Amino acid sequence: MRYLDPKADLTFKRVFGEHPDLVMSFLNALLPLSPGQEVTEIEYLPVELVPDNPLRKNSIVDVRCRDNQGRIFLVEMQMIWSSEFKQRVLFNASKAYVRQLDTGENYELLQPVYSLNLVNDIFELDLDDEFYHYYRLVHTEHTEKVIEGLHLVFVELPKFTPQNYSDKKMQVLWLRYLTEINERTREVPKEFLANPELKKAVKALEESAFTDAQLAGYEKFWDIISVEKTLFSSAERRGMRKGLEEGMQKGLEEGMQKGLEEGIKEGIKEGKKEVARSLKMAGIPTAIIMESTGLSEIEIEDL
Repeated sequence: MRYLDPKADLTFKRVFGEHPDLVMSFLNALLPLSPGQEVTEIEYLPVELVPDNPLRKNSIVDVRCRDNQGRIFLVEMQMIWSSEFKQRVLFNASKAYVRQLDTGENYELLQPVYSLNLVNDIFELDLDDEFYHYYRLVHTEHTEKVIEGLHLVFVELPKFTPQNYSDKKMQVLWLRYLTEINERTREVPKEFLANPELKKAVKALEESAFTDAQLAGYEKFWDIISVEKTLFSSAERRGMRKGLEEGMQKGLEEGMQKGLEEGIKEGIKEGKKEVARSLKMAGIPTAIIMESTGLSEIEIEDL
């Protein structure tokens, strides 16, 4: 039996966007919900039209749903980290929060919005062993005082190590599912098959369950991911090298420390331009390039 990777756009939506029982289990395992506040029933909400390019996610989440308490849940799988991703997550969650009310309605009707974001990349380099990041509005001095409304969760999948979290069985199983099942899987772990939800989620990844056209789209998705990762990596190396060289020269003229700092900043800027130039040559839409690099539309057009 051959399986597909659950992190791809096609498979992630198939598993969590078509099976309410699976997404409820996933939310209960990954979200910071208090005892008695678990999700017990959901309805899927419409999502914006998904464009032809699977990486074009300017305001698109993979799964949107609401439970019987009125709470809204947004779930997204992000393959490549960019510095603007957190702002996009905050924007989407805020938009979902605001859309709950029509003009003139009581603010007390507002229910919390939970945004769960799985990232197949490392972005918190200084937090070596922490893969789970939970953000909410808290008092800076008295953290027990919270303004309810937005709950943002980011999970760095490459950092996940199951042996450190044996007390959270379902969380471990779901994260293992995302990180261990792929095209190279020949034998499914017995722990997955022993759990009805994980067993069902694994079965949904069987290659035989997809049409030829869907499999072609699946392969195209990974090709695009590979190209974009290569472009980012190459441009980043060139930009950093150029920044260090310019920084050293500035340092000799104006003071080593200040020159290095300015040179590195300039190098990072150049690196982003290299990425944008490469993406532009590859035919990637300007909107995606803006989101990935942080450059303005004018800067991209001038390249």
